[in-house]
Formats: sequence, C-alpha cells, structure tokens
Amino acid sequence: MPVEECSITNQIKFGTQLLERVSESAKLDAQILLGFVLNKATNYLYTWPDKTLSSEQLSSYKLLLEERLKGKPIAYITGVKEFWSLPFYCNESTLIPRPDTEVLIEQILTVAQESLGKEISCIDLGTGTGAIALALASEKPLWHIEAIDYSANAVKLAQKNANNLNISHVQIYQSDWFSNVSKDKQFDVIISNPPYIDENDSHLTQGDVRFEPLTALISADEGLADIDMITRESKHYLKSGGYLFFEHGYNQGEAVRNIMLALQFKQVKTVQDYAGNDRVTFGYI
Repeated sequence: MPVEECSITNQIKFGTQLLERVSESAKLDAQILLGFVLNKATNYLYTWPDKTLSSEQLSSYKLLLEERLKGKPIAYITGVKEFWSLPFYCNESTLIPRPDTEVLIEQILTVAQESLGKEISCIDLGTGTGAIALALASEKPLWHIEAIDYSANAVKLAQKNANNLNISHVQIYQSDWFSNVSKDKQFDVIISNPPYIDENDSHLTQGDVRFEPLTALISADEGLADIDMITRESKHYLKSGGYLFFEHGYNQGEAVRNIMLALQFKQVKTVQDYAGNDRVTFGYI
C-alpha cells in the first residue's frame, strides 16, 4: 500500500466508507477505532492528519473495523464508553451507558437541590456499569449511595469503574432488586433503569441491542413488570417525601405514571429525553 494511503486522513476516509453500511455515525466510529489503535485522543487525528500508520497499526485497525461491520458496538470493541464526561469500562455483561440517561441524572440533581438536603441517601437498582450511581457520586461527595445488580459480573465491573474513578463512597453489591437490601434501610431517593422492553419488540433484533444482555433488556407485561414490582417494593424503602425515579421506554410514560399514581405517589411527572421522547418518570411518596 502506498505510504500516502496509510495516513490518518485516508484511513479515516476508508473506515468511514466501509462502516456506512452498518452505522449512522460511520465517521465518528472510524475515528474512535483509529484513536483506540493509536492510543490517542480524537483531536490528535486532526492535529496530525498526514501521519502514517505502521503495518501493525493498520492490521489492528482493520480487525476492529471488521468487528464493527458485524454490528458489534463500539463500546464493546474498545471496552470504554464516556458518560457524564467520565470514562466507564464496558463489557457484554452490562448495557452500554447511553446519552439519554444523563437526563435522569439531571432530574435527580435538580429535585435533590430543590426538595432534599445535602446529605441524602439513595440506591441505584440494576446499576450495570455503575454509570448512574457513580455519576451522581462524582457530583455529590456527601451523598450516601448504594448500587446493586443481579449479575455478579456487572457488580465486578461497577466496582472496577468506581476504583478507576477514585470514587469510594458508593457501596456496590449483588442483589435481585431489594432481596439483599437491609429491611431496616430507608432512602431519600430510589433510582432504576430496569429492563423495560417487551420480549417481542422488533428493536431487540436491531443495532447495538443485539449484543447486549437480554436479562437487562426485556420484561414481561409489555415491558412493565419490573417497573410495577419496583414501584410496589420501593414504598417500604422510601422515607416520607422520598422520590422514586425510573428511566423507561419512549412509549411508556403514561403507563409508568399510572402505575405510580395507583400506588399513591404524588406529583408524578414524565420528562423527555434529548430527542423529545418520554424517558424519565418520577414522583414522591
């Protein structure tokens, strides 16, 4: 291959054209993968566009492009995903942190500032990578935070992320929802991004979701079974005036509000994500 074809600019162009078949963000994907191979930030690619790749780097880059062509998510290829401006290790045992979940973080912080004290207690149910709990902890060093997951592998990953981020005030442990949460504990805030996709939903066969763990995605009763169960159980673990927050599907806002209202939650509200879809519903007891 001629030297000029081995330049960063041409390899980004090559990767972009290749990935356009499978990705709506082909250029960004190519840049991330090339940066990963070079162990450089994306801005390096713009600063040194004419730098040539070694044969070893080219081979590694092409192997990663092949993985992406098969549909494997970028976060699983590189093992890292940014969320709330923090780097999170990712693997196939957990869902990949998504930008829309930052709406959930924003709402929790806003409600806490307006309605709760400085040293509040909260628990994140189904923490996965730990993204929600650790993002909150990065903002609120005085909060008492717990994070649980049914998957032992997810718990290990969340603990790894906590260590990497030097966050020590989050207690991370294994639990099937509230099963291992102490019966005498009560929280100011309970948070969950639970499985909420119906098992027959066509989206399960599309995009990144194909590679993510089904147990973290699907739930019975049109995706509402876990939300309903958590809402019922949470009443035993919330302080008076405590809040319950859910992230849920784009078409589930009304259903989640109805579940919470039926169980006497107050001022139940749904907030839309950055694309204008219902995404977060919350209220207090």
